[in-house]
Amino acid sequence: MNITVKETKIICQNPTNPHHNYFAWPSVARLHDGRLAMVASGFRMKHVCPFGKVVISYSDDEGKTWTRPTVVMDTPLDDRDAGILPFGENSVMITSFNNTVNMQRKWNRERNHPYINGYLDTINAEKAEERFLGSTFVISHDDTKTFGEVMRIPVTAPHGPCLMPDGSILYVGRQFSPTDMIQEHECIDSYRVFPDGSYEKLGSIENIAPELLSCEPHTIALADGTVIVHIRVQNSNTFTIYQAESHDGGRTFTKSHALLSQKGGAPAHLLALSDGTLISVYGYREAPYGIKMMYSTDKGETWNVGHDIYVNGVSPDLGYPASVELANGDILTVFYAKEHEPGPAVIMQTVWRLER
Repeated sequence: MNITVKETKIICQNPTNPHHNYFAWPSVARLHDGRLAMVASGFRMKHVCPFGKVVISYSDDEGKTWTRPTVVMDTPLDDRDAGILPFGENSVMITSFNNTVNMQRKWNRERNHPYINGYLDTINAEKAEERFLGSTFVISHDDTKTFGEVMRIPVTAPHGPCLMPDGSILYVGRQFSPTDMIQEHECIDSYRVFPDGSYEKLGSIENIAPELLSCEPHTIALADGTVIVHIRVQNSNTFTIYQAESHDGGRTFTKSHALLSQKGGAPAHLLALSDGTLISVYGYREAPYGIKMMYSTDKGETWNVGHDIYVNGVSPDLGYPASVELANGDILTVFYAKEHEPGPAVIMQTVWRLER
């Protein structure tokens, strides 16, 4: 299949304010009314800082232009990865997660950010963490005009949950850990989420090996009910994607198997195109850095991997792509990257086409 990249540009940034100009970890989806919505963690100072907020931007012209970002979720903690899932007749779920005050303080003390640590001193950590620490989400029942209160669920994934063929919500994610330390016997769990925000555990994907961290999965459910999960797997020498499948709605999963080379890139976002082709986009943090994609024409049994859709070459601080199909069959992929070093991260999009 041939890949044609048509356009790449910045769609979300805040260059005039150095205290709130770092944006990262986006997702994108088509809302019930036909608009595109992009969510991200924005108005940050750094990769880890207490100023992170979940923001949303809209496009009503298939990604040609976008509104300025509006805050959706802003806890006292560091609101990070943003996922989005339209479901039901008019509902939308937006997901995130955050870190403890002590974790943020340690990270920024090591990098000598007295301004950030000074602000952390103003947060009542005990109260903030009791109410908000964890994998968070909000739900809108009017297509993102308004949102309910911040709720929590035991698992986290950068792009959030997926929609099953019967309209139910399946959330496959890593058990929330504020330290990101590898835990013995750690696994990725699956949950069913109900429209009111309640949930029930369904199953687990066992970790591949004790020395490997399995995290940041993304999940897609095919029309026949097959569930495919792409998992970020890493240690000091590994940064790659493994795949697991479920044939019973996320209750049991096959053994995970590698799709890429040892440092082939991660994390991934899966999308089924209108012609049945599956695509998975992922970040590549080896020089020259960028965003790559793989595709499958046999429902995920085999993948054609390693195709560039964006080459950066500036900084490995990039990735977390997510895609949506446009009305004309093009694919719009959002991700975060830096244009130059030193410089803040911004949200970018690339519009491309995959065809025989």
